[in-house]
Amino acid sequence: MRDVNLRKILELRHTLHRRPELSLHEEETGRILRDFLRANTTLEITERGGWFYAVKRGTDLAADAIAFRADMDALPIDEQLSLSYASEHPGISHKCGHDGHCAALCGLALELEHQKPVRTVYLIFQKAEEIGAGAALAASLIDERKIREIYAFHNLSGCPENAVVYRRGLTQPASEGVKIIYTGKQSHASAPEDGRNPSEVIADTVLYTRDLVKKEHRGMVLCTITGMQAGSGDFGISAGEGSLSVTLRAEEEAEMQEMEDDILTFTRERASELGIETEAQIYDRFPETRNSDLGVDKVLAAAKNLGIETVPMERLWRASEDFGHYLKRCEGAMFYIGNGKEWPALHTAEYDFNDRILATAVDMFLGIIEAEIDPRDEIDPRGEIDPRGEIDPRGEIAQGGRV
Repeated sequence: MRDVNLRKILELRHTLHRRPELSLHEEETGRILRDFLRANTTLEITERGGWFYAVKRGTDLAADAIAFRADMDALPIDEQLSLSYASEHPGISHKCGHDGHCAALCGLALELEHQKPVRTVYLIFQKAEEIGAGAALAASLIDERKIREIYAFHNLSGCPENAVVYRRGLTQPASEGVKIIYTGKQSHASAPEDGRNPSEVIADTVLYTRDLVKKEHRGMVLCTITGMQAGSGDFGISAGEGSLSVTLRAEEEAEMQEMEDDILTFTRERASELGIETEAQIYDRFPETRNSDLGVDKVLAAAKNLGIETVPMERLWRASEDFGHYLKRCEGAMFYIGNGKEWPALHTAEYDFNDRILATAVDMFLGIIEAEIDPRDEIDPRGEIDPRGEIDPRGEIAQGGRV
């Protein structure tokens, strides 16, 4: 990309970093991005209730439209780095790099401003990725505007800086948070038989989730205990209420649903035996993210044309991503750009988006628009173009999405 545009999106990225907002509250973030696009491009902008998209019309209106997505939300993590552009909002910061994702998509807009693409290009700025709620809303645009392909990138620590990391098929699993609330009866600690303490059923359910994971499954599954509570901790009171929070993760949404059903059936039946009532609440539900072969082929073709190193992701990245909602409706791919093998992990206080990968992201977007798949290209069935590329075996699973 051009240096003048790179300087603009670097400044934009730092502005976004100063003003982070949590999921479903990205009002100022959206305004900053729309103001930037209006000041620097002539792209059409449409607001859609907390998210928006911009359009660069193609020269051939009959050609299939293509889309790119960036996520806008930040995380409830306090900024601890001494940055000139440090977060000005206590307890909130861009520790997943969505400020960089948005800046890169604006960089694409700047480059398109002086081009005449054959295909119409949609730039989607989506809210609430961290809780899995944003793409489910924005994905309606795929059918509405007859978009045939969609792409996004995520920055990824533990991988070579500026390398394009990719995976065919399933690249990130489905996940959800399950919170179970137990209501029994409080009593004096000296007479627990007079009450109905939920701690036993909570403990039994925890052990059940451990055994459930050990059973044979169609793919990788995880049940991670994220919270347990029973009573107030007062030594004179036998608990009468409690809760259990579990994150479920599976390669297939159907198998995740089966695990949810199994756990809730078990805990209801066990609680009923003890005279305890239960209530289940579901949070942060993410779909499985499956790249299409065409989408990966376009990513690899773009990287090859640009001379960018490619690194195959041998195992799925366990972190969840709501981009899968788009891929249920059209071809496309989620790819990754390495922050560096020693770069701090996402979702940690030490992390900040690596500005040195911004130009690579923009160039990849442009390359994907122009990519044509040549059947004469010899591509390994797994899609490997550069067999020398190696990913840190911890890199693809150690950091990432909120859930």
